[in-house]
Amino acid sequence: HHFDERERAALAWAESVTEIARTHAEDEVYQPLLEHFSAAEISDLTFAIGLMNCFNRLAVSMRM
Repeated sequence: HHFDERERAALAWAESVTEIARTHAEDEVYQPLLEHFSAAEISDLTFAIGLMNCFNRLAVSMRM
């Protein structure tokens, strides 16, 4: 695998937040973030994930 534990935790969180209606941002995905990221980093990561999801929804709905 090409991703380290920190990167895998971030990617799992991105998937969980992206699929939040299904996953409910489960604790078992959030918990590993605490081992690799500060509270500020988790906040920044979550904001970036949400923003990219918003951009994607806008682009799809506007047929871009």
